[in-house]
Amino acid sequence: MLDPIDPLLRSELLRYGEMAQTCYDAFDYDPFSRNCGSCRFVRHSFFDRLGLTHIGYDVTRYLYATSNINLPNFFKKSRWPQVWSRNANWIGYVSVSNDEMSKKLGRRDITIAWRGTVTTLEWIADLMDYLRPISSDKIPCPDHSVKVESGFLDLYTDKDPNCRFCKYSARAQILSEIRRIMHMYPNEELSITITGHSLGSALAILSAYDIAETGLNIMDDSRAIPITVFSFSGPRVGNVRFKDRLEVLGVKVLRVVNVHDTVPKVPGIIFNEHVPTFVQNIAKGTPWSYSHVGVELALDHKSSPFLKDTGDFSCFHNLEAHLHLLDGYHGKGKKFLLTSGRDPALVNKASDFLKDHFLVPPFWRQDENKGMVRNPEGRWMQPERPKHDDHPHDIHYYLTQLGLVSDK
Repeated sequence: MLDPIDPLLRSELLRYGEMAQTCYDAFDYDPFSRNCGSCRFVRHSFFDRLGLTHIGYDVTRYLYATSNINLPNFFKKSRWPQVWSRNANWIGYVSVSNDEMSKKLGRRDITIAWRGTVTTLEWIADLMDYLRPISSDKIPCPDHSVKVESGFLDLYTDKDPNCRFCKYSARAQILSEIRRIMHMYPNEELSITITGHSLGSALAILSAYDIAETGLNIMDDSRAIPITVFSFSGPRVGNVRFKDRLEVLGVKVLRVVNVHDTVPKVPGIIFNEHVPTFVQNIAKGTPWSYSHVGVELALDHKSSPFLKDTGDFSCFHNLEAHLHLLDGYHGKGKKFLLTSGRDPALVNKASDFLKDHFLVPPFWRQDENKGMVRNPEGRWMQPERPKHDDHPHDIHYYLTQLGLVSDK
C-alpha cells in the first residue's frame, strides 16, 4: 500500500496528520498571554475554530501534562502573575468520529492527538537521558527488559496533586477517557487511532503500547479493538524488546519521515536497528540501545518543486511540510504530483520553506492584532476566554474500574 501509495491510505494519513497539526495551531505560545500554555479554543468549537468543520470528529476531552524534568521547549508559561495554571500545559485531545464519519469509515473511531514541542530540535538535549524499564512506572509489562526513554515515560506518567489540571497524569486521563467512550458504544465496531508529531509521536507510541498492554482495547464480549499509530517525524522510543512487545500486542505503527530530518535519527545514534544483529545483541543491555518500531514511509523534501534548498533543519522537521510531501507522493522514483488540492501555502504557516516566487510570506500564521481586542471604552486588551474543562466528573469512577485509583 506504500509503493505505490494507496490513495485511501494517503487520505487517511493526511486526515490524522491534520489532527496532529491542530495541536500546534490551537496552542497558545505567547508568554504575554494570561492563557499561555493552554488551548486557545474550547473543545466544543475546536475544529470549527480551526476551519476543519467537515473533519467529522467531536472532541470529548482535552489532555494536560506536567513534568518534573526540565522541558523549556515543551512547557510554556505566562509572564503574568495571574494565570490559568502554573504547572500544566495543554498537550492534545481525545476525539470520536461522529455518526456520518463513522458510517463512512465503517467503524466508530477514537482518536488521540498529541502535541509536539514548540521548537524543533532543542528538546532532544532536554529529554535524551537513558532507557529504563517501562514497568518502573506501574505500566504493566511481563518482561522487565522492555525499556523506553525515561523522559518520555516521565512526561506520560507525571502528575501534580496540587494542580487542578494535572492532579491526574496524562496516562490516567487517556485510559479513563478510552474506557468511558467504549462504554458509550458497546455494540459498535470501534478503532483506536493515535497520532502525533515529533515528541508527540513518541507519546503516541507509548500510549498505544499502554492501552494494548493493559488490555483496555478488549471489549466486554472479548472483541479486540484495533490500535493504530500514525507517527510523523518521531524519535525512537524504546529498545528492541519494546519493539518486539508492540508487535506481540498487535499495535500497528506507520512512521512518516523526511529522510533529511534529524529527529527520527535519535536517540540511539550509535546503537539502533541499523547495526548488525550481533552488535545489537552486545549492546541490548546498555541504556543507549534503541530501535524504531513499525513500518517507515520515507519522504524526501527535495522531490517537491515547491520547496527551496535550505540548510534550516527546522524546515525538514516541519509537520505541514510532511503533509505537503504526502500529498504529492506516489511511490519511490515516481513524479511528485499534488493530489488532494491541499494548499502548498500551508507549508509556510510556521516556516520559511516555500520557494520565494510563490509569494507566500514565511511564518504567516498569527492572530489578528496578536489577539488584542477593543473593550467598550475603546481600550485594547486581552479578551476573556471561557474556562476550560479540567477532568470529567466521572473520571474517578473509570479509574477505579481500571485499578488506577492511586493515580489520582
